[in-house]
Amino acid sequence: MSKGKKTQRLDKVLGHLGYGSRSDIKKMVKQGRVILNGLVLKDSGMQCNPYEDDIAVDGERITYREFIYLMLNKPQGVISATEDHRDRTVLDLIPAEFRVFSPFPVGRLDKDTEGLLLLTNDGQLAHELLSPRKRVPKTYEAHVLGEVGEREIALFRQGVTLDDGYVTLPAELEVLEHMNGEAGVQSRIRLTISEGKFHQVKRMFMAVGSRVIYLKRISMGPLVLDDSLALGSFRELECAEVELLKTYKK
Repeated sequence: MSKGKKTQRLDKVLGHLGYGSRSDIKKMVKQGRVILNGLVLKDSGMQCNPYEDDIAVDGERITYREFIYLMLNKPQGVISATEDHRDRTVLDLIPAEFRVFSPFPVGRLDKDTEGLLLLTNDGQLAHELLSPRKRVPKTYEAHVLGEVGEREIALFRQGVTLDDGYVTLPAELEVLEHMNGEAGVQSRIRLTISEGKFHQVKRMFMAVGSRVIYLKRISMGPLVLDDSLALGSFRELECAEVELLKTYKK
């Protein structure tokens, strides 16, 4: 992972980690609460290398990082946004120690859609993953009304016309099983698309005469939802997962 420039002002480093404003940190330093390489710090503007120097606040050693990468298993009823005046957002699901980095969702999932959502403050990576020219594939599992079969597979493979006239790029549809539910026959499917139009999966099934009643994203490019993550839970990506995202080429 990139480590940026080698030295930075210590108050900037601590501010980035959520320890307060520049004046807050100056006060902490005056109170002798900040240790740099074993010495009580006297100047909050001191240059330091946050990746190599030993920095402690109130006796606790800090671990500095410029970027964070979180995998969230988004539950239904939560908005894929950084703030909302009516509903809970995905940021409400992560603790303050991560929110201080100002992460944001990479793309969005509808309020009633579950599954994989990447949260980061790495704008460059987010741009690469969302760029239409990259055509990063996203795979979903869904329950849809009706008996989906070869007709829908063929239509999705050639691209379907949405309600606004847009013709989608080819998509891969796999039928996993047919089930009997309260609303009649349903199909459990897996669908991979390589674009991200508004409500695209739902609109694609509407275009072929069906309706999505449950939707979950299970992968985005090389990143696959961790099966051990309960709904509403998250974890930091491993270094290897971040590297896969950064070097991903379809």
